[in-house]
This record gives sequence, C-alpha cells and structure tokens, in this order.
Amino acid sequence: MLLTVLELVSYRFHPDEDERGYAAKDTAASLSMGLGSLLFDAGWKIPIVAIYSFLYELTPLRVPVLWWTVPLMLLAYDFFYYWSHRGHHVIRLLWACHVVHHSSRHYNLSTALRQPWTSVTGWVFYLPMILAGVHPAAVAFCSSVNLVYQFWIHTERIGTLPRPVEYLFNTPSHHRVHHASQGGYLDRNFGGILIVFDRWFGSFAAEAEQPVYGLTKDITTYNPLKVATHEYAAIARDVARATTWGDRLRHLAKGPGWQPAPRTESPAANPESAPA
Repeated sequence: MLLTVLELVSYRFHPDEDERGYAAKDTAASLSMGLGSLLFDAGWKIPIVAIYSFLYELTPLRVPVLWWTVPLMLLAYDFFYYWSHRGHHVIRLLWACHVVHHSSRHYNLSTALRQPWTSVTGWVFYLPMILAGVHPAAVAFCSSVNLVYQFWIHTERIGTLPRPVEYLFNTPSHHRVHHASQGGYLDRNFGGILIVFDRWFGSFAAEAEQPVYGLTKDITTYNPLKVATHEYAAIARDVARATTWGDRLRHLAKGPGWQPAPRTESPAANPESAPA
C-alpha cells in the first residue's frame, strides 16, 4: 500500500502524458478486488490444503527443505506457474477467474492488487510438486514469493532494465505487454519470476508499441461484484444459447473468443432455397 501511494504521488510531481497513471474509481475497484480476494481465498484454500496434505501423505517421496533445495522449489513452482497462467488465458472457464486481473484500463501498482475471488482451479497445476514430495507449506511459500515478486512489475514508471535482467526475469516492460490488448501482444509473457519459459515455449513478445491496457471487450463497471463475475455471466449466456452439448462444452473449454461457426440450412431443410 505504501509503494502504491508513493507511485500515485510520483504522477502528481512527475506526470507523463504517455502513461495512464491513476483514476479514483479504477483504483478503488482494484483495492476492493484485492481485499475481497483475501477473504475468499481464505475459504478456497481450506479444501486445497486438505487435498495437498492427503496426496503428500500418500507419496513416498520427500524433498527436504535445505538451502539448495529451496531455489529448486522456486524454479519448479515458476515453471508450473507459467503453464497455469497460460492455461488461464486459453481455457475460458479458467479465464473467467483470471480476467479480473486484466479488466483495468490502467496499469499501476494498484492493478497488481486487482485479484479474483474465484481462485478454485489453479492449484491443480502444482500437484506434480506435491506428488514429488514437496511439502504443502513449501509450495505455499513458493506461491507467496512468486506473487510478491510480481507486485513491482505492475508499473509504467520503470522502463527497460539491463539486458541480462530483461533476458532472464519478468520485468515491468515484459508484463506491460502481457496486460496489453493489442493483437500482437495478446496471450504473451506468462512468466511469473522468470521470462525464460516464454522464450522457450514461443509465447514471448518484446515491448515495442505503446500498450493499450484492458480487455479486447472492456467492461464499463467498477462494481466489484460485477468485475468478479462478469465473465461467468457471459459464459452462462453463451451456454444457454448453444444448440448442442458439444458447443456448450466448447464454450467452457475453448479460448475466450471462441464462438460456434454459423450453421447454414441445407436445401432439404429449406425448400424455398432448393433449385427448381
């Protein structure tokens, strides 16, 4: 919160016409989403901890917590975070949770606090760590480190950093691309702490043109409840309109922009269009 206030003040004394800065309603919505996520996550984590603990007791493997294993745990967590984050962009049901974080048309430290209230599926991606013998508390520690690291990269006040840092780590420049809504920037730079997985798996894009933040179809509300649930409501509408069970499932499992192809009637079904 202190860093957010300092960044806000910096815009007053050093404004930049190329940066969006802060807007009162947007910032209030981000802070409300952050506070709400703390409350909801406390509930969601109870069954997750229970599942992790159950599976940890079943596996015969054990990874000790030592000075040299902790960095390996953090690296493993960042690898699985990359795939979790990528999955939350390409599977619409997961996107309905993650879209909250992308719903602001501003990009500042308060945006980092705009977190979802329905984080009920991401835990699945980290099951390999539990089954490999990493203690659930160690996984939680890695999650916290990963999340805290990503706070400072939500800013326009920092340009590009030295090339070795930009090559290895997720930076403000890389993450601005991730939050942009232009076509060439969509679904890029999924990394948490490291950016190398994006480079290896073909999802990296360097910052070139000025990012335009937000969604391809922006929402116009600052109501926290609507921000948290608007994509679920859109999915429900699409599923209700679907005419086949296959399309209903695809509305859940395909990407956010997927829509069924228009169906044309055959000549037999439409006698007026049949040849004379």
